[in-house]
Amino acid sequence: MDFTSLLLAVTLSGLCLSATMISVWTSVRRDTFLLTWAGAVLLLVGHVIAYWVYVQSPSVFALACLMVLLASGLAVLYGAAHQFSAGRSPLRRSLLASSAVIVPEVPLVLAGYDGAALVVENFGALAVLCMTAWVYFQNRSEAPTPMVAIAVMYAACGVSFGLCGLMVVLDGQWVIGYAPDNWAEDLNIAVAVGSMTGIGALSLGLSQSRNAARHRAAALSDPLTGAMNRRALFMRYGEKRFGPFMAIIMFDLDHFKKVNDTYGHAVGDLALRTFVDVARRHLRADDDFARLGGEEFGVVVARITKGQAQSLAEAICRDFAAVRLETDLGPLTCTASAGIGFGDAEGASLEEVMHRADMALYEAKRSGRNRIECTSFRLAG
Repeated sequence: MDFTSLLLAVTLSGLCLSATMISVWTSVRRDTFLLTWAGAVLLLVGHVIAYWVYVQSPSVFALACLMVLLASGLAVLYGAAHQFSAGRSPLRRSLLASSAVIVPEVPLVLAGYDGAALVVENFGALAVLCMTAWVYFQNRSEAPTPMVAIAVMYAACGVSFGLCGLMVVLDGQWVIGYAPDNWAEDLNIAVAVGSMTGIGALSLGLSQSRNAARHRAAALSDPLTGAMNRRALFMRYGEKRFGPFMAIIMFDLDHFKKVNDTYGHAVGDLALRTFVDVARRHLRADDDFARLGGEEFGVVVARITKGQAQSLAEAICRDFAAVRLETDLGPLTCTASAGIGFGDAEGASLEEVMHRADMALYEAKRSGRNRIECTSFRLAG
């Protein structure tokens, strides 16, 4: 392929990728990094067009335009990487990265040192692309293979720009008057086509993977409290056998219907969220907490004795009762009751242990509420 064909390939590839990214973003508005990435690619397409114009008819204006467009496009890609990894606005990082390259190169162009400006442009591109690669590499734990692949492609593209700058330095062409024409320039365009296509495809794949993960999380969590829902609990423990040191603690907020009827459902929702916040402060990292329905919650705890389970339930209920909820009708305090069900040496099912905890909870409610009851269990058959 000749030089013009390579530039045309970059342009068409960039336009198609931008259109695809924008199209996907319209259906997944939360992934705003796609829109940022598409905007960056459009700036790079503009750079390619300006570069072609400069090759055909070198001028200070065309050179300045292609340099500003390249620095801006790569800087926005860098901002998009941070937006993807941390959800942060890309504006500040993009402005800083682009300014760091544009500020020194434009005066060199205006002063007639176009070769020196090209060196700044290419080494600046190397730095920005390597920083972008580092962002993805640092966040590779989310999806190791595609994230590392993206990092490698960004770094490879950066190295190809660095080679272009190195060729100008080695030739000592501080003043050129035309676009450099060497193997490094051809390699840079070819690597850019491959990298742009690969990064775009992998970014789309990561976006779809994230979207699927969000749907799975939504299906397995309670939208009000953020806790696991009943379905998630059964998916995780439905086939598991509960031994004598594994238990379920079931909680039920006392007189919750009265709270809703007297203070309104908004206050009731606040009480539920407050209970979840209190409970989470006491739970261990491997304890699973779920909203089972209405005002009923369950905690699956392993490696625990009867005394430890009772102490845990007491601490949660005590701290929840100490919270004062501010309402339009004055301060409100709520209490909760708890029932604890243990597994056994034979290995009880989730349904069996939940039934034991439910019976204990029923006894706690029948005995006056704001109490903790525990079923008996056997250590040996």
